[in-house]
Amino acid sequence: MTLEQLRIFVAVAERQHVTRAAETLNLAQSAASAAVAALEARHGVRLFHRVGRGIQLTEAGALFLHEARAVLARAAAAEATLAEIAGLRRGALTVQASQTIASYWLPRYLVRYHRAYPDIEIRLTVGNTQQVAASVHEGVVELGFVEGGVDDPLLVSTAIARDQLVVVVGPEHPWSARAAIAPAELTASEWVLREPGSGTRSVFEAAVERLGVARAALRVALELPSNEAVRAAVEAGMGATAISASVAAPSLEAGLLRQVGVRLPERDFVALRHAERPCSPAAAALLTLIGTGGGDRGGLHQSPQK
Repeated sequence: MTLEQLRIFVAVAERQHVTRAAETLNLAQSAASAAVAALEARHGVRLFHRVGRGIQLTEAGALFLHEARAVLARAAAAEATLAEIAGLRRGALTVQASQTIASYWLPRYLVRYHRAYPDIEIRLTVGNTQQVAASVHEGVVELGFVEGGVDDPLLVSTAIARDQLVVVVGPEHPWSARAAIAPAELTASEWVLREPGSGTRSVFEAAVERLGVARAALRVALELPSNEAVRAAVEAGMGATAISASVAAPSLEAGLLRQVGVRLPERDFVALRHAERPCSPAAAALLTLIGTGGGDRGGLHQSPQK
């Protein structure tokens, strides 16, 4: 089994199409097909179902895809290490971040990083907090950025910024004209929340319990997979939600949302890295730029309501 075979397999699996994968890798279709066939023949395992003119991953193929990605990530890390010895003149840095951080906080630092190290390729993917922690744990990415703490002894967490959660509703919601509400009233409204596993939801539910309200008592009407979907649903009149002040800011300024007088705690944004894997020079440079060494630790937009 070669790294080239793994790269071809991953490209085919991600696109579910041999020809498109071959074009992406600048290979002949026959070469891509031969690489997949060689893997299947050598190990006696079918990785794809041939369905008409298309292909689909088998169960074995799906399991192998996870491992193949991890191997390629480690190979990329090894290659990057050699390049970084030469002074960060080439290489790649793999990063995964939660949605709020990836959309509203991290980009400005990535721009600064690119200007400082233009030949280092930054590969950013997005996931919820649980997914990011798992990717760092498994070595799929070198650095992760999430909201709040992660309970994994193999991950080193470093606070890098602060963020404020706010409760918001649409203009027609009964709470929109209220200066404040009592914690017990939180169960009176329907809620639109991110999916379980997201940092925003975890922090909000923990805060609700500290206010004396059981998380199970919240009337969760919708669970949506992105901040933008949550915001849009509440703008359309669907209950209340708790989101980052930075996510809510444009809608608050436009009058599409109203902030409710519920004091939620600030939360940390943290950088994650694996405790047993050395931090590469490329990763260390990004952390230094962000300010974990005592520089800028500015957070997101802070809510004016205290």
